Amino acid sequence: MAQLLEVEDLRVDFASPDGLVRAVGGISYGVALGETVAVVGESGCGKSVSALAILGLVASPPGRIAGSIRFAGRDLLTLSEDQIRAVRGRQIAMIFQEPMTSLNPVLTIGTQLTEGMRRHLALGRQEAVLRAVELLRLVGIAEPERRLKQYPHHFSGGMRQRVMIAVALSCEPRLIIADEPTTALDVTIQAQILELMKSLTRRMGVALVIITHNLGVVARYADRVNVMYAGRIVETAATAVLYSRPRHPYTIGLLASLPRMDQRRGARLTPIAGHPPDLARLDGGCSYRPRCGWAVARCSAAFPPLDAVADGHRSACFRKHEL
Repeated sequence: MAQLLEVEDLRVDFASPDGLVRAVGGISYGVALGETVAVVGESGCGKSVSALAILGLVASPPGRIAGSIRFAGRDLLTLSEDQIRAVRGRQIAMIFQEPMTSLNPVLTIGTQLTEGMRRHLALGRQEAVLRAVELLRLVGIAEPERRLKQYPHHFSGGMRQRVMIAVALSCEPRLIIADEPTTALDVTIQAQILELMKSLTRRMGVALVIITHNLGVVARYADRVNVMYAGRIVETAATAVLYSRPRHPYTIGLLASLPRMDQRRGARLTPIAGHPPDLARLDGGCSYRPRCGWAVARCSAAFPPLDAVADGHRSACFRKHEL
């Protein structure tokens, strides 16, 4: 499939009092139009920073970005601020982690929903309001005309997230990045929001990147999964392949730490021992080796390359064929 988004060797560093923090250490992946790709990993592994870099939202200084981010054939890192502002919201939209802090508490939902349409699509006020009503109805919010006049605090967490999805869809983008879109929601609402996002992207042909720390959340909705650890992608595969035949110790650890319906009652989960590394003090070896039960001497000497295990399945582990 032709790639809409192509991220190649993306690196994001931050200057800090403790030294250079390598938040993203050279990741590469692609997203095709209509495809849903999940980026998963523990908090602090660089998932959100990589997404912010795509949208040009990493402040420089202290941030420093290198590599290539090609969207529809254009390298976003070479665009001016005015040019990237024209892409942001119009062609690439983002759903941020917590809608209560992302939505402006002193502006009505209608004002926030129509602002982007009036700017990017040059719609008049009445046209924008009519489209806002359609969008709220599309994401499952009843009485949309009345709701447009209300403020974020009048909405529940799940409804605020639906508003954020409506805002993301408002300018008919080609790519949506959803950063932890269900973190603050209970399990039932999580499933509803993910089902809504998946159905809308299928219906409208929009590419979707879901960023999350929870492999269980994306099992049903993602076409492909990129597993990140300490700023790098350590495994990538189609979702069904990753769940049935994981080939990196970190992915195996993540899956083993999830509760399963087929486990016997009282069975204990298997946590991943240790802690993520300090990104300001990474050495040249595999960053996962202090927590890895499969580590060997060569893991200290070099970081394993992200090589193919099978067609479309790659793992950054020297022992991937033994796992």
